[in-house]
Amino acid sequence: MSDTEKINFKRVMLKISGEALMGDQGYGLHPPTVERIAREVKIVHDMGVEICMVIGGGNIFRGLQGSAQGMERTTADYMGMLATVMNALAMQSALEGQGIHTRVISAIRMDEVAEPYIRRRAVRHLEKKRVCIFAAGTGNPYFTTDTAATLRAKEMACEAIFKGTKVDGVYDKDPAKHDDAKRYDTITYDAVLAQHLGVMDASAIALARENNLPIVVFSLDEPGGFRGILDGSGTFTTVKD
Repeated sequence: MSDTEKINFKRVMLKISGEALMGDQGYGLHPPTVERIAREVKIVHDMGVEICMVIGGGNIFRGLQGSAQGMERTTADYMGMLATVMNALAMQSALEGQGIHTRVISAIRMDEVAEPYIRRRAVRHLEKKRVCIFAAGTGNPYFTTDTAATLRAKEMACEAIFKGTKVDGVYDKDPAKHDDAKRYDTITYDAVLAQHLGVMDASAIALARENNLPIVVFSLDEPGGFRGILDGSGTFTTVKD
């Protein structure tokens, strides 16, 4: 069976946290880790899948933490958005080093480093097999990059959100702390919300539920984990109705 016959999705949104780019460091960007993730994206891109990406900014600055330390929330959130732009540019550089044409598209205008968000233009990039990295969240404070990923996924007509995490799916409790933690193969949006399982924030889950957009949770640390979902192997949890 060829790769194209195995693919279940034509266009997907890959959502990863900023912390995923830190590697073993406690802060900032770890270039070898960024390059490793870029290689994972290239494998899936080479299978013919159109890929959108949203990367958080928590490895550089997290708006909620700044707000908790006394900073005005709106200002803190905008600083967090700028952190996501830095991560997007790092990923763009790594992807282009792999020979993948990439566009960083920012919800906050900064024309010297990124394109402004224009939906039809972004869709055209995807049709031309370019990876689109959506930066600066939704461009509004009080909304997380999880919500931004869900919004952009729907606008781009993605068939699923792929949430890359440290664990290989959704568990009923933290598997790092509990040996008897149970992993779900599938779970409903309502169960995720009711059990506070922390897959994505509540507004993102609600938006995905309203638009019937599946969320596939997998381990970004597992080599080939992203591809594994698309060729029918791998370990993951699907959140859906």
